[in-house]
Amino acid sequence: MNNSLVKRSLSQVIKKNRGLVALLIIAVLGVVIISLIPPQILKIIIDDNLVPKDRQGLLYWAILYLSVLLFIGVFDFFKQAILTILGQKVTTEIRAEMMFKLGKINSRFFSTHDTGAVVSRFTNDVDAINTLFTSGVVGMIVSSLKIIGIVISIWLFSYKLGLITLLILPVIYAITRLFQKRMLQAQMQNRIQIGQVNNHIAETLNNMLMIKTNSKEKYMEQNYSRYLLDNFLTLDKVNFYDAVFSPIILTLRAVVIAGIVILSSEQLNFLGISLGMIAASIELISILFEPVENLGMQLQNIQQAISGVRRVNEFYIETEEDRKNDELTAAEIIPDRSAVRVNFNNVSFQYKTGTDILQNINLSLKPMEKVTFIGRTGVGKSTLFKLIIGLLQPAEGIITINGIDVCTIPNREKRKIFGYVDQGFHLIKGTAAEQISLQDEGITRREIEEALRYVGMMEYVESLEKGLDTEINSDSLFSQGQKQLLAIARAIVTNPPILLLDEITANLDSITEERIVAVLKKASSAHTVLSISHRLSSVIASDIVVILENGKVKNAGSPEMLLLNDDWYRSHVALEKLTWN
Repeated sequence: MNNSLVKRSLSQVIKKNRGLVALLIIAVLGVVIISLIPPQILKIIIDDNLVPKDRQGLLYWAILYLSVLLFIGVFDFFKQAILTILGQKVTTEIRAEMMFKLGKINSRFFSTHDTGAVVSRFTNDVDAINTLFTSGVVGMIVSSLKIIGIVISIWLFSYKLGLITLLILPVIYAITRLFQKRMLQAQMQNRIQIGQVNNHIAETLNNMLMIKTNSKEKYMEQNYSRYLLDNFLTLDKVNFYDAVFSPIILTLRAVVIAGIVILSSEQLNFLGISLGMIAASIELISILFEPVENLGMQLQNIQQAISGVRRVNEFYIETEEDRKNDELTAAEIIPDRSAVRVNFNNVSFQYKTGTDILQNINLSLKPMEKVTFIGRTGVGKSTLFKLIIGLLQPAEGIITINGIDVCTIPNREKRKIFGYVDQGFHLIKGTAAEQISLQDEGITRREIEEALRYVGMMEYVESLEKGLDTEINSDSLFSQGQKQLLAIARAIVTNPPILLLDEITANLDSITEERIVAVLKKASSAHTVLSISHRLSSVIASDIVVILENGKVKNAGSPEMLLLNDDWYRSHVALEKLTWN
């Protein structure tokens, strides 16, 4: 907890809600203290009214007994309500800080961590932390105070009974923890099995066409049946422990109560207490089991929450993008779009230490130049693009635009400089127009329409139910090729001076590909265009082709020059022509 996000968030919430914290303390003390009063009243009723058969004052004590029970409920209600409010405030504070951190975290983090794992830290781990404060630490304090209060009350009745109670406590706790540990293991196994069942359902739905095509229905059914059986067996184990635990505790409670009665009998009279004290002691022993059981459960919750605290803190100390210069603007970096110069100076990059993805890249790109990067899959082409726009930082070297390190450019200015078309198009929740603007209020409707016309998608979008205002709730409205065109429209809507196109023709038919090549020719008059392609037919319009091999620049030059002096390029062009034929 030292120097952690959780500790800081908790401190912030306590400082902002001192009144609520004070009320919580009062409610906790009220629950603990008042819970000890009913047995004392019961003792008075029996010893002073029932045994001597004196009914005078019996109504008063009965009303007082019921009133105390009512006050216990009121204090317990306020305790739980305040805990819930404070717990929600703590989790809100933690999640807000985590989202703020997410915006500053180094982009390399997303290359090495699965999306599901990151989401789990925002949801499951923070929920576990919420449990730590709502039913963990505070609950453990309440249960401990109740146990102490009950033992003291019993000791005041009879030190002998107090000693017996102290001997019973470890037994109750040991049985409780034994069952809770076994039940936790069974529950964890059950969650794993539920995850397998859910994953199998998702896998089946996502690959249904392939399953039917290859006649694998029976195979999938058998796997599903196996997962269901495993899930049933683990759930059966959970239910067994849950069913057995309660009768064991009830039996132990009955044995203890019977023992008190026997030791207090006229024949033994070992405890030497009155009938009222016996009744009060039995009630105290009965309510003693509840806080002991709760204490075991709260310790278990705390153990689970500690792992959540660690995972959240690990996320919060991740490396941030520390090289940004917030004073830089796109206009200062590129005052004249016809004079954009991009330079790579001894650039090397590695995701893991000792494994170089790119090595000693040195390039100097001229203004308005059309450059295509080619090479085998995995040579680092897409990684190079992420370095160009500053999403990743080079391990060595520097990439500059007009002498400015791209890693120092603030994220808010990047869309004014770069138009990046990735290999996939990600829809957002919103209208067709917002798919292009990404809800950027600085982009006008006219600019959206111009971008769509630029890529030839305006006519199709207008044919939708509400045109540009059509809500896009699924990706079924657009084909793969149309999504790629929308991705290009999204990139060029801000009219950035530099376009980066990563395999934009991969999902397009030949006719659409020709149209995209034509668009690129048109765009080259106002943009510096950097593209990645596996199909050499789509790089004919390029001024420069850069061949990457083993993370290095193998060769670079015009397509015509490479045809003359590069055997690799010449053989691949010949092979592609053979494929066309």
